[in-house]
Amino acid sequence: MRGLPHGVVARLRERDPGLVTVRHAVRTTTAAVGGFYACRYGLSDPVMAVYALFGAVAFGALSQLGGGPKRRAATLVCVLPVAYALIAAGTALAVRTWAAACGMLLVGFVVSYAGVGGPRVVGLSSGLQLFYILPCFPPYDPGSLSSRLAGVTIGVGLLAVGELLLWPDPPPSPYTDRLARAAGDLADAVDAVAAGSPAADPGRAERALRRAREAMERLRFSTVPPMLRPASPGVRDRARSQAAAALRYAAVRCERLPGLVECANGADPRVTGLQDATARALREAARAFAGSGPAPPAGPLDEAIAAFTAERERAAARRTGLPDTTRLRVNCVALDMAIVVRFVVLTTRVCRGAPVPPDDTPPAERPGPLWYADRGPVELWWHRARLHLTPRSVPFQSAVRTALALAAARVVAGTLDLSHGFWVMLATLTLMRGSASDTRTALRPALTGTLVGAAVAAALLLGFGHRPVFYVAALPVVMLIAFVLGPLLGVGWGQGLFTVVVAMAFGQLAPANWRLAEARAEDVLAGALVGAMAGLCAWPRGGSGELCRTAAGLLTATARVVEDTAALLTGRPLPRPGPGEGDRAALPGARHRMLLAEAAFAQYQSERRDPRMTRVDWQATLLAGQFLVRGTEALLRRCPPDALAASPRAADHLLRSAAATADAYREEAAHVRAARAERRSGPSAEALPVALHAAAADHADGPTMLHVGDAEVWLSAAIENLARISPGERPPEGP
Repeated sequence: MRGLPHGVVARLRERDPGLVTVRHAVRTTTAAVGGFYACRYGLSDPVMAVYALFGAVAFGALSQLGGGPKRRAATLVCVLPVAYALIAAGTALAVRTWAAACGMLLVGFVVSYAGVGGPRVVGLSSGLQLFYILPCFPPYDPGSLSSRLAGVTIGVGLLAVGELLLWPDPPPSPYTDRLARAAGDLADAVDAVAAGSPAADPGRAERALRRAREAMERLRFSTVPPMLRPASPGVRDRARSQAAAALRYAAVRCERLPGLVECANGADPRVTGLQDATARALREAARAFAGSGPAPPAGPLDEAIAAFTAERERAAARRTGLPDTTRLRVNCVALDMAIVVRFVVLTTRVCRGAPVPPDDTPPAERPGPLWYADRGPVELWWHRARLHLTPRSVPFQSAVRTALALAAARVVAGTLDLSHGFWVMLATLTLMRGSASDTRTALRPALTGTLVGAAVAAALLLGFGHRPVFYVAALPVVMLIAFVLGPLLGVGWGQGLFTVVVAMAFGQLAPANWRLAEARAEDVLAGALVGAMAGLCAWPRGGSGELCRTAAGLLTATARVVEDTAALLTGRPLPRPGPGEGDRAALPGARHRMLLAEAAFAQYQSERRDPRMTRVDWQATLLAGQFLVRGTEALLRRCPPDALAASPRAADHLLRSAAATADAYREEAAHVRAARAERRSGPSAEALPVALHAAAADHADGPTMLHVGDAEVWLSAAIENLARISPGERPPEGP
């Protein structure tokens, strides 16, 4: 960088903070050119040279590797056997066009669908596809398999060494650091809103809650680089994702306390003690996430919750007259928050490999939220794969679209006998996007860049002819520029410069003329057209269209959770599922819908924004479903079935409120399905304390009164979550 003008360096740093792209381009160029030259001129093996070059390019330019230098190097070494298998399959199936196309159909689907394993697998999929694409074209030469495998080993091996030694990137901050910060800030907020604290220092609670809200925002996946998101099926990633959702829910509960405490003129000391135990548990979880402490014990918070529950039941049994509804709500909200923080403690223990208590989920609602804690990685991956094996899943749709497009490209290249036909499939792979509109948007700059690059390459080939010395000197420079400017300036620059790169490389393998550039332009055009047709015919709306359906399905599923939970607590028959709601239990069904909606939202974030989609706050929509599921799980752990049956009036009121809330969720689902948000005159959370007076009129005993209060807090949270899905134009979510 010292040899560059100061202005150029400043512009690079502005577009590429930390020079991450430049570092990556240097390592990829060094590995690709080094392997290519070693095999071409040192070992005099052109086949090995091609595979060394494209082996480094596949994982260096077409893939994304997560983690620090050591982890990226280990990933490259571990994935080599998969690359060997794909090269061997492509070599064997190159015998006939139909065989190669059928193989591409299978490989394209399997490799792309493997992305359900998380963003780190998705990042490798394009590179792995190239290892089948490259050998599946003529000449059919099984005897060259050893040279092909050796070349890939050299290219990938040099790239792995470069990740460790050549200008390595600093290790990224893991997601657990964000969890640690969120848990610590929430602990401060819980302390600040404890009974008496707001009156002593009104600003302290506001400042602590603001810091907690900011920390919770940093937990959103849209603010996290894809490679750092805990989205894999593994035990630890599942636990981290659940911990983030539970922390956000607990933060929302914590924000409810200051106003309630003020209305109640302070809370009793029992609430203060429970809040102190909750804050201590959060700080222990924060230290465990940060790696500065052991897994937090579940016992102290369990004891505090048990003592608080027993004491409030004794107090309720001694009560005479109407209860103080506001103070009772303070107690219920504090208990709800403590139970959710207990779940944070359990997920923290799962992350650290510590044992967790047995599952106490009611049998009708199993599997419980921590069902995966003792399962193996193969079983968890297979469970995720089966979950998404449906036409309504975005990963499934993407895998089918990719497989069909690549197989069609192979048929086109083989039928038309295009020279360097693998460029057709490479163009299809790199230019096809998740939606037809995004593919169409990428085509114009890509084709323009390719044509300009082909013209430059043709001029160079005409000017320097069969002078490999020039190509030897020019290849590293052009490749480095391509790998820097392509990611920073867009697909047009990338395609144009890579056209010059392949001309410089193939000019060293055999005598070449300007027709090499012409063939490159023709192949890219054919591949782009195939990709555009595939995007137009197979789920053209991409993640946007599926997000509307899955988010609406999530809200519909949560509506059924509200109704079924209210029926379970009141001892009434469960309502029959509505059309399209399935026949599985309410909570497991909502969890299933939640995973599908999260996958669609992740795909939506990678696509070009449709202005119509910004009319809905999609993050708030998903959080409404997540919070409802999390709150219901917490409620069912402290309220047994038929808990409200002893108070018919309170039960009737809760059922009516639950039905109105469920209708509001279904109404919102209809708006979300059409990608619009409209306010409805839904139920109000402020009207819910009427149920407590109804229970008192029935002369309900103390435990029943407490359960009525718990149910009210749960239902009011469901109403508040729905109210957060607000209308109006929204700024784009995520990068």
